[in-house]
Amino acid sequence: MKQHFQYTAIALLSAVFLAGCGQEEAGPAAAGARQMPAPSVTIAEVKAEEVVITRELPGRATPFLIAEVRPQVSGIIEERLFEEGGMVEENQSLYQLDDAMYLANYNVAKATLENAQSALKLARSEAKRSEDLYKTKAISTQEYDSAQATLQQAEAQANLAEASLESTRITLDYSRISSPISGQIGKSSVTKGALVTANQATALATVQQLDPIYIDLTQSSSELLAMRRALSNGQLQEADMPVDLILEDGTTYEHKGSISFSEVTVDPTTGSYILRVEVPNPEHLLLPGMYVRGVISEGVRKNGILVPQKAVSRSFDGSTTVKVVGQDNVVESRTVQLGQTKGNKWVVESGLTEGDRVIVNGLQKAAAGATVQISGTASETAEG
Repeated sequence: MKQHFQYTAIALLSAVFLAGCGQEEAGPAAAGARQMPAPSVTIAEVKAEEVVITRELPGRATPFLIAEVRPQVSGIIEERLFEEGGMVEENQSLYQLDDAMYLANYNVAKATLENAQSALKLARSEAKRSEDLYKTKAISTQEYDSAQATLQQAEAQANLAEASLESTRITLDYSRISSPISGQIGKSSVTKGALVTANQATALATVQQLDPIYIDLTQSSSELLAMRRALSNGQLQEADMPVDLILEDGTTYEHKGSISFSEVTVDPTTGSYILRVEVPNPEHLLLPGMYVRGVISEGVRKNGILVPQKAVSRSFDGSTTVKVVGQDNVVESRTVQLGQTKGNKWVVESGLTEGDRVIVNGLQKAAAGATVQISGTASETAEG
């Protein structure tokens, strides 16, 4: 009885083992009979549109006007007449020199002129009398000529005295040093009691006009050549647009600027040239020497191609590709050349044409050569 039970158990185990083997052999065939569904992707259809091509350039702020204040006569500083760092107006007095000597010279010249004018008055009277007497033959020709010569000498002396008075007046005025321009004045390099000399090398102070203000942007000559080439062959069209400024903290400056002029000489050490931008600065937020970035317009591309940034993949060799859904929904890997960014999109220089369907979502599942099914477009999803 026991032996019969053992035979029965062995037979049952063998049947179970053979049944399991049969199922394993049938498994792959059954899986092959079931076809996996095509992966689902979201696309963006490429459209040609007008794109403004811009370039961001580094720059520094420079004053609109700048003047260094220097004395034109020598003397001792008697008084400083301005507040350092404050605003001054054109011709506003900044320093007063000790003018005692210049005032004395002016008074001497004034007295000399008065004396010359008195002598001229007398000479005119004598000349008139001699003329009347000469007509009646009461005096000789020599006496008449002498009176006329005396009048001419008196006129010359009066003119000389008048010019000397004007010269001393100008010198006296120079003893009060004025601002040549309106603007903001910096610190004073001298104090009361300091000796200054005419046309000295060291400036007494510097006045800068900061509204408006200049921004000197630096652009490489190679970028200039590329832009001009694109304009000449019709890839770009000229666009006169304002210049946006980005401050050091990354914020955009409130006021927009305009290009004043471009330098005609390229710096041989850097291979770059200067673009000068004039921009309002009523709040004096921009200060000379401040670093800013200027966004300038290089031109307009009438049929520009844009593609969402998330649709672009980069390879280890630096190349950029996108995946395009072609005929019969077959995926194709396309190498593209990118330009600059516009918001969340890339400007495509080459590799795509209008009407191409670029995969935006589902890139991981969409291998090149595979067939996919389109579940929607970028405008219908959160991609936007």
